[in-house]
Amino acid sequence: MDSMHIVRFRDGERAAYGVLEDGVVRRASGDPFSGLTPGTEVGPLEQVTLLPPVAPSKIVAIGLNYLDHITQDAHGFEQPENPIIFLKPPSSLLAHGGNIVLPQGTERVESEAELAVVIGRRARYVPAERAYDYILGFTCSNDVSARDYQFKDGQWARAKSFDTFTPIGPAIATGLRADDLAIACRLNGEVRQQSTTAQLLFDVPYLVEFISRVMTLEPGDVIMTGTPAGPPRMAPGDVVEIEIEGVGVLRNGVVAEELPG
Repeated sequence: MDSMHIVRFRDGERAAYGVLEDGVVRRASGDPFSGLTPGTEVGPLEQVTLLPPVAPSKIVAIGLNYLDHITQDAHGFEQPENPIIFLKPPSSLLAHGGNIVLPQGTERVESEAELAVVIGRRARYVPAERAYDYILGFTCSNDVSARDYQFKDGQWARAKSFDTFTPIGPAIATGLRADDLAIACRLNGEVRQQSTTAQLLFDVPYLVEFISRVMTLEPGDVIMTGTPAGPPRMAPGDVVEIEIEGVGVLRNGVVAEELPG
């Protein structure tokens, strides 16, 4: 596929695909997996109601995949011998521009900047050297984590699965390789995480091979590749941005949960 930035947006009552060109969203015919053809202009990116750029059947996340995160942040963990995989539900997805909701009862919720891989076709037993044949592209993601629940539970499902805890977007960038892409997290404009995908302990091709030996990856499935050191704690009123070289900037506000009734 040629290089493009694919978005998904709300078009009346339905979801539609578009292509982002020079900050402007253009409606597109087709779909990302068989090919898109840009058409008429919809409007500037920040004036379009974006959806998560893909609707995955599953989100496969990787823990402890940057050495500095293990040594500086993840106290009590050692460098893993193989990728540590866990699943996040599609119900946790949040689009660019949406608000991360801090659940009542949580004491420490952190933002984690991560490169996300979007699968382009069904993948099972894929060797690493063929991984890019199965990758549609890459997007920015934020593996929001309730640290108090994570350490209390001894496993990560509850801490990372609340609604709004998986912001991704704004677009899927095609035609890239993930060998050495700069990645950063900014909280209220201040850089809090900064690294490059060259620092991944297990690189993208290896992750595709490893995960596809465990489970079938379907078109649209997402692999979140892990976060570098320094994930910041968030509070209501904050704005968090995840920026990845060649991909874009994912921006979300932060609000406190308001329970019904």
